[in-house]
Amino acid sequence: MNPFEYTRAASRHEAATMAAGGATVIAGGTNLLDLMKLEVMTPERLVDISRLDMDDIETTADGGLRIGAMVRNSDLAAHEIVRSTYPVLSRALLAGASGQLRNKASTGGNLLQRTRCYYFYDTAMPCNKREPGSGCQAIGGATRLHAIFGASDHCIATHPSDMAVALQALDAKVEIENATGDIRTVELESFYRLPGNTPHIETELKPGDLITAVIIPPAKGSRQTYRKVRDRASYAFALVSVAGVIEMSDGKIAHASLAFGGVAHKPWRNAEIEQMLLGEAPSQDLFRRVADTLLRNAEAQGDNAFKIKLLHRTLCAVLTELTEG
Repeated sequence: MNPFEYTRAASRHEAATMAAGGATVIAGGTNLLDLMKLEVMTPERLVDISRLDMDDIETTADGGLRIGAMVRNSDLAAHEIVRSTYPVLSRALLAGASGQLRNKASTGGNLLQRTRCYYFYDTAMPCNKREPGSGCQAIGGATRLHAIFGASDHCIATHPSDMAVALQALDAKVEIENATGDIRTVELESFYRLPGNTPHIETELKPGDLITAVIIPPAKGSRQTYRKVRDRASYAFALVSVAGVIEMSDGKIAHASLAFGGVAHKPWRNAEIEQMLLGEAPSQDLFRRVADTLLRNAEAQGDNAFKIKLLHRTLCAVLTELTEG
């Protein structure tokens, strides 16, 4: 590991100011420290925000939830309101990593996880995300974990977070504060960027920006679930995952929010398929048509062709689970 300077921030302003000057923010460090050990990331300065007062979970005036950036994943998953009102989020958090990591990992840090692409982690390999302009060794290489949506000629990596997929289905927003104290909120859908020709730019964060909270609006559906398909039962990233939020009324689907993980550079969502479900009575024929529409523009990347059929079956199973009874 390369030498670096370490500072513990006394305030959000100090942390944002240091980040604007080129320092790298560290919270739980569950991903960053691994990247530093492998020299995938070699920051010269770290600013520690883990002691800042951003670990509260509060209800908002409209009945939603504001989650501080330093709330630990284990605390968020176990929170009474999350378990009762946003169970898709609790399930997604419990599907991620291990108990030890969830005890350390933060809400803000979870959103900023880096891809687990093999070539990104191997500094002997070219990677446009790690070294812009060097090429993408994954294209034509080992692609089992890679994207079937939203990829480009420069990057086919996927986003690893389970939590972010659930938050996408819940229409979450990210609260961001900069070095001048200005605060803005960005919809999670817009927070992440597709790779295009700049895969190293992963989010809408600017130098000096600090994630301070995640805001979830009031729940729109009482039927919620998160299903993660992976190679082993724990401590594995999603091959595909589905976060679903459904509301039924008089035997028909009155609300549908669906987000998908393990298949794109960011949590994936498709407004067309959600619209197809509205006002319809549940049926296997409907679910198959919805899955067909979702996967109409899916593009296999060699070894990951199986993901197309796997996601089709997983989506149909999730919709069946959410609408039966």
